Amino acid sequence: MNRRKLMLLLGGAMTAAPGALRAQQEARPVIGFLANGSPVSLAGFIAAFNQGLRETGYLEDQNVAIEYRLTEGRYDRLSALIADLVERKVDVIAAIGTPTAQSAKSTTSVIPIVFNVGDDPVESSLVASLARPGGNLTGVTTLNIELHPKRLELLSELVPQAKVIALLVNPMGPQTERIVRQSRENARVKGLQVPVLNASTESEIEAAFATLIQLHAGGLISGSDPFFTSRREQLVALAARHGVPAIYQWREFTASGGLISYGPSLSAAYREVGVYAGKILKGAKPADLPVQQPTTFELVVNLKTAKALGLAVPPSILARADEVIE
Repeated sequence: MNRRKLMLLLGGAMTAAPGALRAQQEARPVIGFLANGSPVSLAGFIAAFNQGLRETGYLEDQNVAIEYRLTEGRYDRLSALIADLVERKVDVIAAIGTPTAQSAKSTTSVIPIVFNVGDDPVESSLVASLARPGGNLTGVTTLNIELHPKRLELLSELVPQAKVIALLVNPMGPQTERIVRQSRENARVKGLQVPVLNASTESEIEAAFATLIQLHAGGLISGSDPFFTSRREQLVALAARHGVPAIYQWREFTASGGLISYGPSLSAAYREVGVYAGKILKGAKPADLPVQQPTTFELVVNLKTAKALGLAVPPSILARADEVIE
């Protein structure tokens, strides 16, 4: 074969290869992943989501593509980000958080949506029922909001001398009013005061802790909101700096140096979202996939943090703890 002919063949192969590659890429299904947070704060949870996909036979960048859209803590970006995913005609949308799921539902009734929410998805009108969701939505609920009374109970047991326990909430959250009402009702029974601190930005979190100190609060309950999960390092650091005993919703807070946490496994919830997304790509209908609920809850205590705060963790709490960090 002469040199000229060889070069022509190689040139043809080189121009054909990108086209073949594009065809393969276009053939891959696409998942739109939409969450409130940053790449750093969500890295571990995204890994859990991908684990769920792998369990159903899907590997990112091999036989499935994922379009990530992260709000970086700004709920006002949701509509535009969801509209972008719908315009791109993704095959499935993974919607993390109630506001995200509600916005996705109002934007499309065609694209399947798998959610991960912290409240009752029936009460928030996402699905018709847990067993038979109907429509184009299904997913996972962590029942996180329902656990606020238990967190108040645990924190008051840990700091029994505290008469004022502050509640940090995101005023932009759709369930904030319910969280505040529920917390105040439970505090009234215990004879506690629960002042509410609002924060929806990093600077407002700083200001909230300054107010907390002025109130002489003996403890803090971190509200259930994806924004706070994305700012867990900041929250834990401020609690340590101001010497405030605080309870959080996820073990990730305690692993980062928080005092105590109580709730289901958030990583497990993300994995279930990945499993459901994979099942839908294989042909399952959201309407036929029941909403998953947690069956176990994790009580995690950080003894190193307790020691730094000068707290002796009661044996009653240690005996119930699923994990003790020393």
